Amino acid sequence: MAASMPKQTPADTKLKRQISADDDADVPVKRTKVDRSRSCPYLDTINRSVLDFDFEKLCSVSLSHINCYACLVCGKYFQGRGNNTHAYTHSVLEGHHVFLNLQTQKFYCLPDNYQIIDSSLEDIIYVLNPTFSDTLVSKLDTNPKMSRAYDGTTYLPGIVGLNNIKANDYCNVVLQSLSHVTPLRNYFLREENYAKIRRPPGDQQFLLVQRFGELIRKLWNPRNFKAHVSPHEMLQAVVLCSKKRFQITQQGDAIDFLSWFLNAMHSALNGTKKLSSSIISQTFRGKMLVYSRKIPPVDLSEQEKEKLFLMPEYQPRLEEIQWLYLTCDLPPPPLYPDEARENIIPQVPFATLLAKFNGLTEKEYKTYKDNTLKRFQVTRLPPFIICYFKRFTKNYFVCEKNPTIVNFPIKNIDFGELLSPEVRATHKHTTYDLVANIVHDSEPGGGQGGTYRCHVLHKATGKWYEMQDLHVADILPQMITLSESYIQIYEVREDIPNPHYLPPSARAQAQAQQVDEEASKEAAMETTTETGETATADSTTGSAEQNGNQTTES
Repeated sequence: MAASMPKQTPADTKLKRQISADDDADVPVKRTKVDRSRSCPYLDTINRSVLDFDFEKLCSVSLSHINCYACLVCGKYFQGRGNNTHAYTHSVLEGHHVFLNLQTQKFYCLPDNYQIIDSSLEDIIYVLNPTFSDTLVSKLDTNPKMSRAYDGTTYLPGIVGLNNIKANDYCNVVLQSLSHVTPLRNYFLREENYAKIRRPPGDQQFLLVQRFGELIRKLWNPRNFKAHVSPHEMLQAVVLCSKKRFQITQQGDAIDFLSWFLNAMHSALNGTKKLSSSIISQTFRGKMLVYSRKIPPVDLSEQEKEKLFLMPEYQPRLEEIQWLYLTCDLPPPPLYPDEARENIIPQVPFATLLAKFNGLTEKEYKTYKDNTLKRFQVTRLPPFIICYFKRFTKNYFVCEKNPTIVNFPIKNIDFGELLSPEVRATHKHTTYDLVANIVHDSEPGGGQGGTYRCHVLHKATGKWYEMQDLHVADILPQMITLSESYIQIYEVREDIPNPHYLPPSARAQAQAQQVDEEASKEAAMETTTETGETATADSTTGSAEQNGNQTTES
């Protein structure tokens, strides 16, 4: 006979039902979810060779940016992960199960719809969104170590080709050059430097800042899957923010793009006229004095010209302006060939072009309405100086290019020669080195078509590299000076002090001494004048007395 079971009270039955419900609801489900997420059977289907996160994050079916996922098997983008979404349908039809949310950076398995947690996927996250610590940033210019891409290609971080979608090489060379400006690069490698900037609702300019930061981090990523980067998202932001002034499919002018880009970035970073208001202003902004006076028309008479000189608009004017780059005027090329009937390519020293900004050289500038004589005097040198050589001349019919070769030094150029002695004494460093050189190669017929390439200095190795879209090769420094340079970027050398620098206390003492010397000179001149007047008065009195005596005697 079976043993009798103890009789259960209603309270025991209720407690057993609660425990059973808790076990079914929490413990088994939670344990199963963690186990399945950490042991996904489809991780070996991930194909890293087809992954490319450089393009715009939108669904390949619906073209929507919302809730976009990347299939890690074929590399395509799809929207959603719930039932009947494009990603869900793709996983069922194609048998591709591993997806990455491009916004949250979380991995999911579809159609089972569970999250995957696995440390072997961290390299994919790093390619999608590279992150840099302060320690890593500080070692970029001292670490010459080569990196190896997933396909086995070796490359130097920062020396990475940019894809030319169609005719965007004029943008590529500017972006490559700016990526080697150390303060600018370090600022955008750390996203927290600009993440807290607040812009008005609906503002599109800040998109430019975000995309440029992403591009800089990808260019300097030591763990890339491939040894090149596509600037597609960056260029789309340029087209949007410039209101289609700069196009991907149409060749443009590199200096126009550089000028617009720096000003747009300065504005997007809430920059003002203060030199410390943004990283753009701190890095590139300089100051100069502009002396100008209008010239009267040549066909007027001398009397009419004298009347014009009395008018306010013909009075000499002085204004202080801020600049982002220095425009160097090239001398005109020879009109006729030489005796051997060969066109000689003229050459000009860089120092001759820079003499425009020393405050002594005066040049006439013509417009359709009037002519003006101008002098430029640099009063502040920024840490990085951009020099632009004005090679193109446009008229109603054609755009002509000046082929003059500029002879410039690669190292140790002293921009302090442009400053007055008083201003030069306020600069601790005035010696600069070249860090980037943009070259324009003309088509056989000349003009503004052609292509662009750039030379950049990799500081960790001390080598120069030539980059033209996806083409990257090292180059001798001697070959750089033979090219038709269009834009150059110079970096100040803080290890070479300015011998003319005076500390503020010494400058104040020198100014006080100068004031005392001028006061003593004025006092001496007044004394000399009074002495001369007294001597003249005495001689006049003596002559009068002598004449009176002679009259009395007669």
